[in-house]
Amino acid sequence: METITVTSRFCETDALGHINNTTYFVYLEEARIKFFQSLGFDMDVKDWRFILASTKCDFVSQGYFNQELKITTYLSKIGSKSFQLEHDILCANTHQLIAKGNAVIVYFDFLEQQSKMIPELLKTQLNTHLHSKKTEYS
Repeated sequence: METITVTSRFCETDALGHINNTTYFVYLEEARIKFFQSLGFDMDVKDWRFILASTKCDFVSQGYFNQELKITTYLSKIGSKSFQLEHDILCANTHQLIAKGNAVIVYFDFLEQQSKMIPELLKTQLNTHLHSKKTEYS
């Protein structure tokens, strides 16, 4: 499980005064990048092996300008060519659940333009982040 903290900026809010729904996908991207870095990937686009196949976000409660958010990322499923990340976005101060997201990541060969089997060494690394049990927010 990996956790990052972000502070919402004024430009990320909308006319209703809360964090705009599109902003959460930027937060989820940042969490995914930190997750990949924790696995040892240096974000070199010339040697990148992952493609985002699907992502979604469920908005549970409102977030606001200058609110510190804690985003926890963990793996819920590992397949032969893909894996699924889960994200819990909480208010860092109150621990109230703000949103839940997930993403399906495919191991991908960009030169051949096709998915590939996840190498065993990577599967071993991914398994250390696998949480088969639901979190309190799942």
